[in-house]
Amino acid sequence: MATIGPALGGTPSLFSVAFDLGTVGYRADEHLVAGEAERYAAAGAHRPDGRWDVTVAGRADFTTRVVVHRPADPGAADGTVVVEWLNVTGGLDVPAVWMATHRHLVRTGITWAGVSVQQVGVAGGGGVMQGLSLLEVDPGRYGSLHHPGDAHALGIFGAVGRALRDALPRLHGLRVDRMIAAGASQSAMYLTTYVNAIQPRDAVFDAFLLQGRAGRAAPVGGWDPAAVSLRDDDAAANRARLRGADRIRDDTGVPVIVVQSETDVFGRLASLPARQPDSDHFRWWEVAGAAHCDTYFLCAAPHDDGRLPVADLAALVDRAETSGLPAELPINAGPQMHYVMQRAVDALRDRLARGTEPPTAPPLALDGPDTLAVDEHGIARGGLRTPWVDAPVAALSGLGQPGELAGLMGTTRRFTPAELAARYPGGRDEHAAAFEAATARAVAAGHLLRTDTPEITALGRAAWPGA
Repeated sequence: MATIGPALGGTPSLFSVAFDLGTVGYRADEHLVAGEAERYAAAGAHRPDGRWDVTVAGRADFTTRVVVHRPADPGAADGTVVVEWLNVTGGLDVPAVWMATHRHLVRTGITWAGVSVQQVGVAGGGGVMQGLSLLEVDPGRYGSLHHPGDAHALGIFGAVGRALRDALPRLHGLRVDRMIAAGASQSAMYLTTYVNAIQPRDAVFDAFLLQGRAGRAAPVGGWDPAAVSLRDDDAAANRARLRGADRIRDDTGVPVIVVQSETDVFGRLASLPARQPDSDHFRWWEVAGAAHCDTYFLCAAPHDDGRLPVADLAALVDRAETSGLPAELPINAGPQMHYVMQRAVDALRDRLARGTEPPTAPPLALDGPDTLAVDEHGIARGGLRTPWVDAPVAALSGLGQPGELAGLMGTTRRFTPAELAARYPGGRDEHAAAFEAATARAVAAGHLLRTDTPEITALGRAAWPGA
């Protein structure tokens, strides 16, 4: 059980958008959440089919926070709430799903709630950077927070999710018709465990969206925060921790979409052994040409309020060499994961509200037992296709970048003038027509939103060298 208190006032400490949410009809409220969280222990074998049983091994008090981004006018809320398990791999709370999807959440009136679930975000003790936890950056605001350790993280997330159903109508007058639990990267690995072990017991959430999970799910008792490392000298330990074949159980009873990049399937996160077929409640999407993280997330998302001129949005995305991240090669400069993730949220919302089945997508093609198949330009074959791989001006990949942290960012190899001339003899106009046709195919397949078509095709035109 947990209780969500009144809004704190002031500005939450949270990596988020750089623009004022008020300019798009939204506002941010931060609340403290206090309660008791269960700690679980595995009961029985760790089965690869995800049918995991747990028992309650203890309980502990906690106080954490939740940040709510909501329509300023409660009447504009559509009844959908996305509850995100904030990612702490960097050493601070990062709303990775919000950053990828906020454009669509705002334009459809979806409420977003980001929960500080793990010890690192609240009190530190791990992550790439140190000293950025809530208690460290603002002890005056967050001094009452208390985290009992990540052995209780699954219990904290469920308790906060349950409390939100009552608190959002009570505190903000918001409808709560459906709740989608979401998380990216390490958070997706914890949510894999939550779906398999906790959701069948507690039935708190109505759907799940997981982005960029590894082959192995997080342990029921959580990882040691200090052991979650992306240091180059700890590569072997990183791979051992993430390698596995943990599937999502096939009897969840609620829809689940897993969205994977090339990095997640064949690279650092090694989820290929966990690949599983679609079912009535499950979809697994592998996005061709996408990386675990890209320039849209790093450079464009904080500024993308939906009103940027296309030239400005294109310039923010086109920062493969100037993202600010130390990397040996240009990082992935394709925004396709952003647009696919928006579609994934929409697909789950439609499934819950209207019963519409989410689309399926073919897997990325294999060249041998565990190698990605690519064409003559180095572009992936198969997978969920977007115009950035079907009408390219560069070879985008989730692979090939040296380094443990930088390796999550993939690569961009810009086509030479000779390659462009050979692929598009008609030059810029031929490319624009091909990009528009590829966009239409992706929309028809259900992998991109029709409402995003004008912006996507305009970005395609802007991507032509010299445009």
